[in-house]
Amino acid sequence: MRDPKTLLENIENDSLQQDLPPVNEWHPEHCGDSEICIRRDGTWTHKGDPFKREKLVKMFSRIIRLDDDEKYYLVTPVEKMLLTVEDVPFLVVGFDIVLSEGVQKIVFETSLGDQVVVDAEHPVTVHTLNDEPAPYVVVRKNLKARIARSVFYQLIDVAVSEQQGAENVLFLESSGEHFELGRF
Repeated sequence: MRDPKTLLENIENDSLQQDLPPVNEWHPEHCGDSEICIRRDGTWTHKGDPFKREKLVKMFSRIIRLDDDEKYYLVTPVEKMLLTVEDVPFLVVGFDIVLSEGVQKIVFETSLGDQVVVDAEHPVTVHTLNDEPAPYVVVRKNLKARIARSVFYQLIDVAVSEQQGAENVLFLESSGEHFELGRF
């Protein structure tokens, strides 16, 4: 079990999150297809073959941008290349619950090691896809992570249930906010 205070300090001081390249300020011309695909299960492939170097995947994950055309791109100051994303670019594979000054905070971790505290800027939303819950969290800017099914079931175990009319509503509490997980 990680020390909660250290975990939050690491997230607040994380240079990976604070020193992300300013991809939204770069406006190069579109120059082709990267032939990179991020599969729904979080696997990155190039021309169908999975990446073998995790550091390369982490580097590319820092320069992803979702544009107004609802397409994902890898963006540098001089290049903008199409990126195929089957669902969303990131996958949440775990979480911690931290109490900070009496306030519960949910800290998600992605398959690439990014950490994000669930709050108003990083909300959890649940959509329905093929009659199944499809939970997501905003990781940064307008980029989302899908919450893995096993993680979602663990969140349900720590959720708060509230009666609203004839329905029970499950809420996740984090950073003083409530995020609806489902109704029954």
